[in-house]
Amino acid sequence: MIIGRIFGWILIGSAFLVVGHDLLQYLNNMVWHSILLGELWFIVNPEGLNLMQAIVQRYISPTLWDPFILSLLLWPAWMVFLVPGITLAILFRKRKKKEGRGFLA
Repeated sequence: MIIGRIFGWILIGSAFLVVGHDLLQYLNNMVWHSILLGELWFIVNPEGLNLMQAIVQRYISPTLWDPFILSLLLWPAWMVFLVPGITLAILFRKRKKKEGRGFLA
């Protein structure tokens, strides 16, 4: 439970970092451009992006890369981090213990 919650909050924090980057770029250039997931991955680790493409196309399925993963790489990075982060934070949130509603309550 706690691992899912921590991972969710890490994703939410990453989304805010990406939005902060986009905001700084906007203040610098006065043009809003949200960095795409593929751009961010290429900036952080270009070899990893190329390796992932080769592995998916060669060993898993070429059709998985082109319509699915490629379209995901063209989404804004903040959205790719924020949506699963919120989902995980909600799914693995701390739940209040239910009060007993029986003969003893």
